[in-house]
Amino acid sequence: MTRTMRAVVAPVAGGPEVLEIVQRPVPSPGPGEILIRVAGAGVNRPDVMQRTGALPQPTDAPDIFGLEVAGEIVETGPDVDGSLIGTQVMALLKGGGYAEYAIAKAAHALPIPDRLSLFEAAALPEGLFTIWHNLFDRGRLTPGERVLIQGGASGIGTLALQLALANDAEVIVTAGGTEKCARLEAMGVHAIDYRSADLPAEVMRLTRGRGVDVVLDILGGKTVNNHLACMAPGGRHIGLSFMTGVIAPIDLSLLMRKGLWLSSSTLRPKSDAEKAAIGEEVKSRLLPLLGPHKVRPVLSEVMPLSAVISAHRLLESSRNIGKIVLDCSENSP
Repeated sequence: MTRTMRAVVAPVAGGPEVLEIVQRPVPSPGPGEILIRVAGAGVNRPDVMQRTGALPQPTDAPDIFGLEVAGEIVETGPDVDGSLIGTQVMALLKGGGYAEYAIAKAAHALPIPDRLSLFEAAALPEGLFTIWHNLFDRGRLTPGERVLIQGGASGIGTLALQLALANDAEVIVTAGGTEKCARLEAMGVHAIDYRSADLPAEVMRLTRGRGVDVVLDILGGKTVNNHLACMAPGGRHIGLSFMTGVIAPIDLSLLMRKGLWLSSSTLRPKSDAEKAAIGEEVKSRLLPLLGPHKVRPVLSEVMPLSAVISAHRLLESSRNIGKIVLDCSENSP
């Protein structure tokens, strides 16, 4: 194993052009940790927010970007089973994924479902942890219920809609443009073009006037009231991010009349123990649903580490359908 590695950092906040590939020492795993030779790293919205300065980097996280990877365990910490060396895993990280080697907590690593590629696996951890915690735990989605997923063409959206369908829910998604909507409807959901449709009216039409039981929201801001208007009594509104604003004017009378529940959560600030507990639920509840002819990640692009600036530009353009993954292997350009 080499002593140095390529890694992606941003010396200053700004646009994609501030991202730089630098040489860094290969880190060593501490107690409870594993060192992964990274094959692929997922590109996520929180990476963009960290780059722009909108989402401060946690003080205990490395300055290297990347919150999820897949690859091979090449070293273990002093209290981690050494027989894991050589095992292929996917893992949720505090940071450090855009690199040839990355440190993960052993308790935040997951086995790779049968016959999924390492690039497919790299697209999964952030989504699996987020979706279990928000859609199934906090959102309490159950078979037969209806869910509205904003941003259905995103990496999180394409994974969430498949997992909801696998749980026998009726799924409605939003996307921008007829091409994206057609792709998503081919996956078995109702797709609404947010650019042209009246969202509450269309949702109420599709649900025969009842509304949806759960909303998975990435927009926030003034769109929240539109969501409340198309929710069923007792519905649960879960905020994942706030792309249109962090301040949401709320019609409290709608909240009261329908008995609605609003919540929001994010993974990165959670304790290691909380993430480990979510990981155990993911292993038992979601991983059995993944694999050939089942739920599998939708890959928009696999791009070399050297193209990280282009990867961020693609994500910010919202032209992607599915997840963008960086090829971080040592032989990648």
